[in-house]
Amino acid sequence: MNAHVVYATITGNNEEVADVIIKALEDASINVKKTEISQTEVDEFENTDIAVVVPYTYDNGSLPDEGLDFFEDLSDANLTDVIYGVAGSGDTYYMSDFCLAVPKFEAQFAKTNAIKGATGVKINLRPDAQDTVVLTEFVAKLIQAAQAR
Repeated sequence: MNAHVVYATITGNNEEVADVIIKALEDASINVKKTEISQTEVDEFENTDIAVVVPYTYDNGSLPDEGLDFFEDLSDANLTDVIYGVAGSGDTYYMSDFCLAVPKFEAQFAKTNAIKGATGVKINLRPDAQDTVVLTEFVAKLIQAAQAR
């Protein structure tokens, strides 16, 4: 099985989230490709079993500027039978705007015929030990969904 993890980061927190996800995938013997969102084309998801996006949220719930083209292109993709998941970091200081990029990316994926493999995960700042457990469970659900299709 193959997975592709795409991340966007300013502070490095989201790359840490992506790395936790990648480690869990690799521990399950999944081949993983990791790319930064501005260096990735949506069609790269077409030849993978599991697609994961790790976006950050900033400034009143905004998406990463460097990921806007990717976000827009995602809604036009045909990712039939691809299992997807979204996990990202934010700052609870922004209260109602906390991690809004996660559900926004989930809504874009829903337009692609891809299959949601796990509920989105929202991490406050950088992942701690408890977040690592949650992200590992997130990955287990993605793998289970990919095996079941």
